[in-house]
Amino acid sequence: MPAPAHMRIRLSMGNLLLSAWNTVGSVALAILILLVMITVHECGHYLAGRLLGFRIDEFSVGFGPALYKRRSKKTGELFSLRLIPLGGYCAFAGEDGADAPPAEAEPQRALVQPAPDGLPAEPSAAAPQPVPAADGERAQAAAKGGRFTEMPPWKRIIVLIAGALMNYVLALLLLLACFYGYGQTMVAVWKAEPSADIASEYCLQDLDILLEAEGRKLYLTTDIAAALNGKKQGDLAELLVSRVTGEDCSREEVTVHVMLRADVEVKNSADTDGVWRALGVAYEEDDGSGTWQLANASYRFGFWETLGRCFVYSFKIAGSIFKVIGELLTGQLGLSALGGPVTTITLTSRIAGGSLRGFLEIAGFLGVNLAVFNLLPIPALDGSKVVFTLIEWVRGKPVNRKVEAVIHAVGFLLLLGFAVLVDILQLI
Repeated sequence: MPAPAHMRIRLSMGNLLLSAWNTVGSVALAILILLVMITVHECGHYLAGRLLGFRIDEFSVGFGPALYKRRSKKTGELFSLRLIPLGGYCAFAGEDGADAPPAEAEPQRALVQPAPDGLPAEPSAAAPQPVPAADGERAQAAAKGGRFTEMPPWKRIIVLIAGALMNYVLALLLLLACFYGYGQTMVAVWKAEPSADIASEYCLQDLDILLEAEGRKLYLTTDIAAALNGKKQGDLAELLVSRVTGEDCSREEVTVHVMLRADVEVKNSADTDGVWRALGVAYEEDDGSGTWQLANASYRFGFWETLGRCFVYSFKIAGSIFKVIGELLTGQLGLSALGGPVTTITLTSRIAGGSLRGFLEIAGFLGVNLAVFNLLPIPALDGSKVVFTLIEWVRGKPVNRKVEAVIHAVGFLLLLGFAVLVDILQLI
């Protein structure tokens, strides 16, 4: 018997609220990942700065109005938690080089003026007053450490790259936990397209997991494209796959020589259609749009191989960033293929909200991206500051600090505008 109308309405509202709650939770999880990654990055700067004797004014988690602040009596550093959870910073004293260090106060003696009517002499009102012990200790503690621009260049370079290094180390640990606990995500053929012209032994089969192509271990889809690029229709491509071989669905690693069904000409990192067509992956259309019948599959390796694959996978991610930048500069790839902060949070929330495995993998992926991106020689990023420091080291004197500050400010605005632009292009 169908449910009454009022009950159906309540059920629909309940499902809608549950869906909205899940969406909010996934977005919050994505923001948490980004916040942790940025905080770890700033921790790298902070720890290196403390170790090398830099004076640090403030370490903040988040931007905007402060929700909580505490100043260390031992070091004079301010630790704060701020309202907007989309960043953070470690503020070094004199980092921008705009403010000059305070001049050392010369010792002064209290001026004693004779008091009228023979009363005891009193100190002049202009004489410095005694500083309370607590404030004096705090001021002395706050003065400890060197100002950023006055420290040796090699120390500044270490501090600047320490943030990216911390991101990379955390990313490796997350990837290791993911790959060892759940297996590495590999490309699998969900459905292969049968062919009357090619014998079955020269074709991929349903549920094949792709492990190697032409002797290359596979990590990203771009690895498959690189291995097969330039091959012609009718060529045999050697692939190592994990194939279902028994009635109990047991798997076995099998070397297969696949006869390609089309030429493979890869134009850019996003161009993989020709690869799947040549390998005979099924393509299904629905309402005018089509999808290749592929899937993600978790595949476990031994501990030491997993450890090695974590390093190689991270290097592959880093390399793909440089490759995409090169394709953008040469016009091989359009801006619509990129995504800004909104796209990143959307994608991260979708993956991280699905499972712990997805959470670990996307967090590791973002960690490597953040590490590499921050070391690019783009104004406002750490990599650009390293370049300016190297120039100062070679010249023996810095570039005008005010000019450098303007360059970084303009770079920050351009980066912000670029991020907004690529998000808008995703919506068009």
